[in-house]
Amino acid sequence: MSIKNFKNYVPLGLRVVVSFLFLLSAVAKLYPSPYFAISTFEVKQLYPMGFTEEFASYFSRTLIGIEFALGILLLQPHYLKKLVVPATFLMLLIFSIHLSIQSFIYGGNAGNCGCFGSLLPMTPIQAIIKNVVAMGLLGYLYFLMPKESTIKNNFWILSTTVLGFILMLFMLAPIQPKTNFVVTPVESVDTVKQVQDTVSNTITTETSNETKKDSVIKSHVLKIDEPLKNKSGYASYFSKIDSGRKILCFFVPGCDHCRTAAKEMTEMKQKDKNFPELDILFMNEEADLIPEFFKVAGAQYPYKIIEIIPFWKMLGSGKDTPGVKYLWNGNELKYYYGITENKFNALDFSILIQKKYSEIKQK
Repeated sequence: MSIKNFKNYVPLGLRVVVSFLFLLSAVAKLYPSPYFAISTFEVKQLYPMGFTEEFASYFSRTLIGIEFALGILLLQPHYLKKLVVPATFLMLLIFSIHLSIQSFIYGGNAGNCGCFGSLLPMTPIQAIIKNVVAMGLLGYLYFLMPKESTIKNNFWILSTTVLGFILMLFMLAPIQPKTNFVVTPVESVDTVKQVQDTVSNTITTETSNETKKDSVIKSHVLKIDEPLKNKSGYASYFSKIDSGRKILCFFVPGCDHCRTAAKEMTEMKQKDKNFPELDILFMNEEADLIPEFFKVAGAQYPYKIIEIIPFWKMLGSGKDTPGVKYLWNGNELKYYYGITENKFNALDFSILIQKKYSEIKQK
């Protein structure tokens, strides 16, 4: 290959490679559906960084729109060396600094950085390596490119492309009205134990000053091996959730892991006549798949459908589906979530629900 051909084709090849990375990143952040993917990106990536709900909604769509625009603008000649390549390099540098801080604080090999959404999960360390390689390619591209003094540039090409893609994102995933909801924090087993012990001591002290009948009644109450009543915060969805033993599940209708967890609990229920009642909170994503979900699960259970962002908030920061909570009188005794170390374990759960409360609270 002659030097002339090298100078012509190598820069073009570098532009195509980096353009592909940016377009893939932007498209991946819209998988499997724009509103679901962007909302998930906001809750899991932007909220932990301190973004407010309102600002995150605008920032996420603007960011992805700019990613799309840069991916396209790298393939055109206008202001390529003067603006497009430096802007692309700067964006990668900012991402890399953020990921480096995140890796230092939380560990670099845990979690999904969100660079390619849920389509291609990537740890912060992997993302940093990818960004450094891309920045190296851009640096080499900048070195190979000729000066733009002889090139007639059109700034409107850049501005129209950027604004067009940002507008496209707001049209693909319109910002939904804010949904207000309140979930009262549940008390831990240790907290409930402390409260119960305090109440028990109070009742024991007061018994000597009361009638024999009252003493018998209170003595009987103290022998009931279950936690005191507590408000879980979910009674607005299921009115009896705070009475007795209950299982509250956070599922996505199209999630295979959620379906597997539901199927395993159905099999347990068929073998155990005392199996706790099961209620489901479904994310409003592919809600039309709910009948298919129950078909796979092998049984139908009471359920409610929750909008995407409130669902993620209710599930909890840093947590993922499937989520399975074991509640007793409104007290959270066990919480399984995600598909890693805290994932739902059918064997562990089958043993747990056979235990008396005194056996659980002593752990």
